[in-house]
Amino acid sequence: IMIDVQSQRDTRKVLLEKVGVKDVRYPITVRDKTRGEQYTTASFNMFVEVPRHFKGTHMSRFVEILNKFRFGVSVERFHDILEAIRSRLDAEAAHLEISFQYFIEKTAPVSGISSIMDYECAFSGSSGPGKKRDFLIGVTVPVTTLCPCSKAISGRGAHNQRGLITVRARIRESVWLEDLIAIIEKKAVNETYALLKRSDEKFVTERAYDNPMFVEDVVREVYGALYQDPNFTWFSVECENSESIHNHNAYAYTEFQRKRSALRKTAALAEDSADGARDGQQRKGAVAAAKATRRSSNGRRSNGRTNARRASAGRTK
Repeated sequence: IMIDVQSQRDTRKVLLEKVGVKDVRYPITVRDKTRGEQYTTASFNMFVEVPRHFKGTHMSRFVEILNKFRFGVSVERFHDILEAIRSRLDAEAAHLEISFQYFIEKTAPVSGISSIMDYECAFSGSSGPGKKRDFLIGVTVPVTTLCPCSKAISGRGAHNQRGLITVRARIRESVWLEDLIAIIEKKAVNETYALLKRSDEKFVTERAYDNPMFVEDVVREVYGALYQDPNFTWFSVECENSESIHNHNAYAYTEFQRKRSALRKTAALAEDSADGARDGQQRKGAVAAAKATRRSSNGRRSNGRTNARRASAGRTK
């Protein structure tokens, strides 16, 4: 019989909040909005809580769980993986972090040529006793920005820089990675592409010049878009620009926690808006019906008067 050293008792009475494996590189299958699924490689950090009376945990079991779930990693299955970790390692709490490259086909703005862009994406979260759960989705989106100050003071052009926008969010309902990336790129205005022809380069260069933005502007624009969507219950937005004329980077960060009352209010406002739209359509229908009724009634009265005049004329004759 082989001795299970990890399960032996420990006398130092120190609870370890996270024990496990880090940076495990593993092939996975991720849900894809367009193609159904895509294959990529992920880096896993997997941990469990080790009580004060246990010496350690069984590291090999983490990889066993990876092997079981690698063909279907998604937002919906994230907590299934966490529960498998808790159960397999007999732990009170489990933690999981997954980072991976995600690929999206993009079309150049003028030539229409297609290319593949890669984005850094991440899922992270935990599971504890009493069905206590946490989950965050994260994406990092490359952009280009042009300095408003440089444009304002320069007689010939303005300097620009490459930037990285990172968003992490807690969500009420599942969201596609493509949709979250699209929100960020739309607000950042000056998105990047893997392949551009000269007509595209002209377009994106002039678009950046027409839409200068500081890192502060970028963060506030993305913040505003996420704030309007009640699906995001908490989020953080950061932007870091690699400055082209300075020997340092520019950086901005903020975060937002939506209160439950605010969630209910936002949902109620959305429902009121929908009800208002329906009421408006109903009112328009009622008004149209009333007008049609009046036209019909006026027509009948007019025909009645005409017939009466004709009858009177006949009696006169």
